[in-house]
Amino acid sequence: MRLFILGGDGFVGWPTSLHLSAQGHEVVIIDNLSRRHIDVELKVESLTPIASPAERCRAWREATGKTIHWETLDVASEYSRLVELLHAWKPDAVIDFAQQRAAPYSMKTPRLKRYTVNNNVSTTHNLLCALVDAEVDAHVVHLGTMGVYGYSDTGSAIPEGYLNVEVQGGDGQRRSVDILHPTNPGSIYHATKCIDQILFAFYAKNDGMRITDLHQGIVWGTQTRETALDPRLVNRFDYDGDYGTVLNRFLVQAALGYPLTVHGTGGQTRAFIHISDTVRCIELALRHAPRRGERVKIFNQATETHRVRELAHLVHRQTGCPIDYVHNPRNEAVENDLAVINEQFLALGLNPVRLHEGLMQEVLDTVVRFKERIRRERIPCVSAWTRAHDTQLSLPPAIDDALVKQPKLDALSCIGELAS
Repeated sequence: MRLFILGGDGFVGWPTSLHLSAQGHEVVIIDNLSRRHIDVELKVESLTPIASPAERCRAWREATGKTIHWETLDVASEYSRLVELLHAWKPDAVIDFAQQRAAPYSMKTPRLKRYTVNNNVSTTHNLLCALVDAEVDAHVVHLGTMGVYGYSDTGSAIPEGYLNVEVQGGDGQRRSVDILHPTNPGSIYHATKCIDQILFAFYAKNDGMRITDLHQGIVWGTQTRETALDPRLVNRFDYDGDYGTVLNRFLVQAALGYPLTVHGTGGQTRAFIHISDTVRCIELALRHAPRRGERVKIFNQATETHRVRELAHLVHRQTGCPIDYVHNPRNEAVENDLAVINEQFLALGLNPVRLHEGLMQEVLDTVVRFKERIRRERIPCVSAWTRAHDTQLSLPPAIDDALVKQPKLDALSCIGELAS
C-alpha cells in the first residue's frame, strides 16, 4: 500500500513509519517538525539524540535499501497543499499522528490550551475534508487515546468504542441501540480526541469514509526492531514533566538515583502498551479496514493496566531507588479502577509484550548511555490543571532536596540489581 503518515517524525510515528516500510509499503511522512520546536520551547531535548529528518531517511535507505519519502507540511493550516498532495500521491491509507499528544503540555498555559485545540481539531478535520475534496478513498487510521473514557470508575469494563443501551421509543417499546461510549476527558488534549470521535462518526455516515480509531494506552519502551538497526534511526525518548510517560520517567529517575515521583496516592490506574506492540497494532488495523458505509471501527489499543504506585514499587524493588509521594497537579480522582476490553486485536493475532524486567533493563541501558543529556530540573511535573492547583505547585521539599542533595545511586549497579 501507499501510506501517508502524518506526524511520522514523532515518538510513535517514526517507529511506525520504519515498521511499515520494512513490511514493503510505500511510506510518505508528512510532518511540520512541531515536536522538535516544542523541545526548543521547553528547553529539554529527547534523551536519545535524534538525527535530522534527512539523516534519518538516509540511514534507513542505507540500512535496508528502502526509501521513505518526506513532505514538510502543517496539516492544520496548509489545507490547499494537503489536497494537492492527496491528488498527486493518491494514498491507499492515511495514518494520523499529527497531533499535540501531551496532556500536561495542553494544560500548561491558556496559549497552549488554544494551540492544542486549534492544532488537533484542525488537523483531523482538514484531513477528512481534504480526502472528500480530493476524491481519494483512503482508509484513515487515527491514533486516539484511552483518555476519552476518563479515569473514573464506571463499574464495568470499558468496551471498544460502543456501548449497547436500551431506549424507549414514542410507542413505548424498548429498543437496543449502540452509541459511542460517553466521553469524560481529563485534559484539553483528551477533549480534542473526544471531538475527533464526533467528526469521524459524521464523515463515516455522510461521506462513507473508512475510518479506524485506535484508543491507545500509555506507551512505554523506546526501541523497536527497526529503530535498533542504526544509531541514526533511534527513537526519541521523553522524560520531562510535560512529555515523559510515567514508566519511562520512573526508569530515568531510578538510573539517576532521583526519587520516583508519585503524584498523590499513586492510586491512578492507567492502561499501557509497549512501543513494539503499538506499531504491530497499526499494521493489523491497516490489514482489517472497515468497508465503505460501515461505522467507525474502534479498537482499545492497550495490553495491560497498572496503578502508578504499583509501577513505582516495581521499579523500587528492582533498583532500590526511593519513592517520593508528591502533590498531584491534575484534577482527577484520587483512586480509580480501570478494566479494558481489547479482544479485537487479540483476535487478529496480537501477542502482547507484557511489562517485565528484561524490557525495563533495555530502557535503563538507554538511559545510562545518554544520562549526561538529562536535565534534572526538567523532571518534575509542574503543569497545573487548575489555578487552585497552581498555588500549591511550588516543589515539595523532598524534591527540592533531591535536586541539590540527593546522592546519586550508581546507575550501573541499578541495572545489575535488575538483572539479578
